[in-house]
Amino acid sequence: MPWMTRWPGAFPLFCSEARGAHFTDVDGIEYLDLCLGDTGAMVGHGLTQVAEALHAQALRGITTMLPNDDAAWVGAELSRRFGLPVWQMAMTATDANRFVLRFARHLTGRPKVAVMDWCYHGTVDETFAILGDDATVIPRPGSLGPQVDPVLTTRVVQFNDIDALDAALGHGDVACVLMEPALTNIGIVLPEPGYLQAVRELTREHGVLLVVDETHTICVGPGGAARAWGIDADFVVVGKTIGGGMPAAAYGMTVAIAERLQRPLFSEAIDTSGVGGTLTGNALALAAVRATLSTCLRDEDFDHAIPLATAWTDGVAKVIADAGLAWHVQQLGCRAEYWFCPPPSNGAQAAAAADHELDMFMHLWAVNRGILLTPFHNMALLSPHHTPADVDLHTLVFREAVAALVA
Repeated sequence: MPWMTRWPGAFPLFCSEARGAHFTDVDGIEYLDLCLGDTGAMVGHGLTQVAEALHAQALRGITTMLPNDDAAWVGAELSRRFGLPVWQMAMTATDANRFVLRFARHLTGRPKVAVMDWCYHGTVDETFAILGDDATVIPRPGSLGPQVDPVLTTRVVQFNDIDALDAALGHGDVACVLMEPALTNIGIVLPEPGYLQAVRELTREHGVLLVVDETHTICVGPGGAARAWGIDADFVVVGKTIGGGMPAAAYGMTVAIAERLQRPLFSEAIDTSGVGGTLTGNALALAAVRATLSTCLRDEDFDHAIPLATAWTDGVAKVIADAGLAWHVQQLGCRAEYWFCPPPSNGAQAAAAADHELDMFMHLWAVNRGILLTPFHNMALLSPHHTPADVDLHTLVFREAVAALVA
């Protein structure tokens, strides 16, 4: 993706090997990895069980367009974890979101999607929209070649603003609300008390489907934030992490929705339907998902990683307080991130507070001392492979960077 060129510094790091929570570059220098492939490797690098499953399945055949035992196991496990009974596979969460939006428009007969300002849903066209200064819907800066003006496809509201959502849904043209339970890609913005429950009530009141994208918020627990926080979604999308680094994603739905989709999806007239692809649900991806979900992202894994994220957050917070800075650090499960401002309550406030030069400085300071953060984020992911010593190292390096800034 183009944003991956935004690593700080004049020269990119070339990775030679990655294992657990560390990687080594081609010069033999080892780094603490707090990026973990921006969630794609949240379970850690170089997992033996995933590698062995991929090797064994590749010898048995990579793709046949037919289900196997892994398909049944993966479907049952996703249902157990996330609480929705019917699941389909996708190659990426972007694709999963695209497919769900098609289903939502078909089921409701409505053309538009409602999203949160500065949301993250991969490269879905309808989600590359923000609110302009006059509160109108405009293309998100940096998005290339939108197929249509997003005002035709999308309504945008601020996160944590239930009145704005009510007004947007009141137009009667919204098929679904597509949202993360907490904003992540513009920095972590947590829901205010009662907000998510109010979203669910409003969507039902307006006959709008609720789609929860757990691509990043799976950091909250084995069933993501929706399960942990009791969000009764119509669809749930998961991606990246469930394949242990292998491209894979999935989307789940309620029985009622699955039954309504039976007729159109099994119609003799159906061709591609704009859903799926030849390699979607291939045997190799399913083997990776089964190996990952059977050995990772379990309660015991989060019981290790979340306290480390809390310690990381506490260390950063103490440095900020000792320096007397008006900065803030936020935690979401095993993910944590610091801001150069007080905590924002929506995406617009978060975007307005961005300081790219300061971001660049903090990243370069860290990477030159052996720590990799996520590009253009000040975000850390903690995994079962990280240790308290890793957290202490970041706190020390962070303290030195702040001291250099305020000196």
